[in-house]
Amino acid sequence: MAALDTGEIVMKNSLLALLLCCLAVPSLAQQTAPAIPFESVADFLKLPEGMNFGEVPGVAVNSKGHVFVFTRSNSTQGPAYGPSASQLLEFGPRGDFIREIGRGLYGFAFAHTVRIDKDDNIWAVDKGSDMIIKFSPAGRVMMVFGRRMESTSPNTKPHPHVDPPRPAIDGLFREPTDVAWDSKGNIYITDGYINSRVAKYDKNGEWVKQWGEYGSGPGQLRVPHSLAIDRNDNIYVGDRSNTRVQVYDTEGNLLRTIKVDVPAPPGTKGVYGNVPPAQRLAAMIGAPNALCINPGPNQFLFLGETIFPGRIFKLSLDGKVLGVIGRSGRQLGQFSGAHQLACPTENEIYAAETANWRVQKLILR
Repeated sequence: MAALDTGEIVMKNSLLALLLCCLAVPSLAQQTAPAIPFESVADFLKLPEGMNFGEVPGVAVNSKGHVFVFTRSNSTQGPAYGPSASQLLEFGPRGDFIREIGRGLYGFAFAHTVRIDKDDNIWAVDKGSDMIIKFSPAGRVMMVFGRRMESTSPNTKPHPHVDPPRPAIDGLFREPTDVAWDSKGNIYITDGYINSRVAKYDKNGEWVKQWGEYGSGPGQLRVPHSLAIDRNDNIYVGDRSNTRVQVYDTEGNLLRTIKVDVPAPPGTKGVYGNVPPAQRLAAMIGAPNALCINPGPNQFLFLGETIFPGRIFKLSLDGKVLGVIGRSGRQLGQFSGAHQLACPTENEIYAAETANWRVQKLILR
């Protein structure tokens, strides 16, 4: 065998080092994130004497600083299994209780999210009734989307989770999750736990189109759980079970995908027990339970993880992780996994928590 000269040896060693380097780098580079200092305002929301929240899946803030909470309370009327659990409450800028909106409403069954549009109209997304209800600022019903199953029908029961899912139907929903609007007033609804799509209506409530289907490929969705739209009308869909955010234009064309892959700090435990097994943990890190984008010229994307590891992330709109807020836990400044976020400014966030039955007001430092 001919001896290798020095140049060949250097070249081969370089190629070997490059190969080993490439093999060591995962397909998605692991990110790191500095901790963002913050404080949680203690006892900010002041409920009337003797009243408590149930699970709190929804929170929103209007232009006057009023805070709206969609809670799974008011569930004492009905059977132990499957009672109505939706209550929409309004608080003032200092957290003082103002009123309940839509008490006993036919479209209230199981609260999911609440949003406020540019005109301070209040939108409640109810997973149990399959409906999205638009209220005026005065609390009057203005528009309804979808339809709940009739109580008189012998076939009324929970939607079956079949694989593949049944085809989605224009204008009807199966466990919808969130709502948002573009600069022209077009309405976008994520739908949801059964369907895997985004539905689009115009500003008058006329059906336009839908996009998305069940799956894990580009543009496909598995539990599109949260929704946010930036000032350029890019639509961010929290594709929760695929642990990613998919960004679309207003016609449903996929623009890019954002993944948050920041490992949980050693020793982190969730509110429901010890650290999940590695395979399950990989399916939870960065799973977008909640999304919001602050208004103004300098916009950021805030992402709330699921129950474990339960953190909130601040990202640039192109998906770079800028910092992490808090961790899983029951104490003030810890989270059960924020189910919805409201971010009226870059440094003020409201986090609605289902497992901890509360809303936290966070001031970022």
